[in-house]
Amino acid sequence: MNSVHRLGWPRHGDRCWSTIIGSPRVHGSARGWFSKSNQLTTQMTSKTPYAICLALFHGVCSFDHQAPAVAAEPNQRPNLVIVYTDDQGVGDVSSSNPDAKFVTPSMDRLAREGATFTDGHSSDSVCTPSRYGLLTGRYSWRTWLKRGVLGADVNDGLIEDGRMTLATLLRDQGYRTGMFGKWHLGMQFDGELGQRDWSKPFRDGPIDNGFEEFFGIAASMNYGVLSWLEGDRVTRPADRWTAKKPGLVTYDRASYRITPPYVDSPRASPLGGPLEVADDFDDVQALRRFTDRAVEFIERHREQPFFAYVPLTSPHKPVVAAPEFRGRSQCGAYGDFMMETDFRLGQILDVLDRYQLTEETIVILTSDNGAENTHRRRAEEFGHESCGGLRGCKRDLYEGGHRVPFIVRWPAVLSPGRVIDEPVSQTDVLATLAEIIGAPLPSNAGEDSQSLAGLWRGDPFEHGPLVHHGARGQFAIRDGKWKLLLPKSGHELYDLEADIGELHDIASDHPDVVARLLERLSVITDSGFSRPGAVGRSADGQE
Repeated sequence: MNSVHRLGWPRHGDRCWSTIIGSPRVHGSARGWFSKSNQLTTQMTSKTPYAICLALFHGVCSFDHQAPAVAAEPNQRPNLVIVYTDDQGVGDVSSSNPDAKFVTPSMDRLAREGATFTDGHSSDSVCTPSRYGLLTGRYSWRTWLKRGVLGADVNDGLIEDGRMTLATLLRDQGYRTGMFGKWHLGMQFDGELGQRDWSKPFRDGPIDNGFEEFFGIAASMNYGVLSWLEGDRVTRPADRWTAKKPGLVTYDRASYRITPPYVDSPRASPLGGPLEVADDFDDVQALRRFTDRAVEFIERHREQPFFAYVPLTSPHKPVVAAPEFRGRSQCGAYGDFMMETDFRLGQILDVLDRYQLTEETIVILTSDNGAENTHRRRAEEFGHESCGGLRGCKRDLYEGGHRVPFIVRWPAVLSPGRVIDEPVSQTDVLATLAEIIGAPLPSNAGEDSQSLAGLWRGDPFEHGPLVHHGARGQFAIRDGKWKLLLPKSGHELYDLEADIGELHDIASDHPDVVARLLERLSVITDSGFSRPGAVGRSADGQE
């Protein structure tokens, strides 16, 4: 085997994370790229389809694309860690983008030691509905939320009372469950804007939905109620005021910060209206605080099965890396922020290594949707393609809106370096974990969740149709190589095997395919479920 080059700085050179941030020790997550991969990068451009880049990357690492699962019997109660990034495109992982303007050694380590799903999807193209789909195994458009996202303080949380979530499933099977990061599924705080009783608990948060521990924030920072939350209470009252302040991204006029000083009365800024904030809140602290609490949770509960859900706030706005990461990338503030994000993932991988939990822990890295629309300016300024050459971005029905990084490591089952091209969805995680731990799903849970456990083991597998959903409420359906989009008017049909960039609408050439996909979409939406054996609520409210 060729000699190993450490993942480099700022591209693929000789430095690893210990050099990049001045840490005194070398992180195992920084090992990577064999010398052949460096040769390949000179032959590939930012327009190279990222699935091809992945296959070449894993190929030069001597891993078979069709590698079978290892024969070892898995721990039937493996730990679960989900690191859920925010607005990360498929091109924001350096192992799948040889022309990336920053390195992600921890993500690359996961890909090298686990499986990369090149056709992995969030269940929506924006934040709130994707989080709902991940945690419940059900498409969010089946709820009352038909478009857009929720705020921080809402009348009703999106997860219905009594609905099974990943957290309730695992908690009821003896797991310790904790969440550390951004919720954004709706909470209720006592009182009205500017007239709160901060001594009272908030409702419909993680604690009410199966998590036994929680530290984080209510929603994206632009929605306010900016206090560090713990359990079901604020750690400090959000009784000060702020508004968006100019941010660090030079090519984005809407770039903003949420950082002191704060004021005593509501005050808007050119970037937005007044926001409630606690006196100790600062956007730059978020990634460190969330990760520190996740690491501490793993340390405390390492003797029992645990589920750590870590929904980070990056690289969503405000784009602000900690000072020690600034100027480290070749992609401005965004690249620096991604490098900190990767480092925080590495801290979680390190604690698993330190307590010899790696073999018995499933780690999933994925994102709630594709890159923000600022990816276009980023490509112009720095030559970095966050969407990996896919059409569209966050909010869109096109692949760039919902095809996201999707990497899974479970050494007991998944052979290292696998590249899996089968279409899968984040809604599948619930059924997958249920099968692994031997807890059958009831018929009224995980209505759109198909177990991937067989696929992980290397068994023959074919996913049923996937339904995609845009921020404005439009639908698309994916079945095999075919993808049918239903924009405001008409239909668009693409053959993704031949046209992953969705450049050639061939609906008029294949009316039979259009008719078949329309019928399948109608059945899925009207029946209330897509998982065999489930019982869902139909469009008219009947079971």
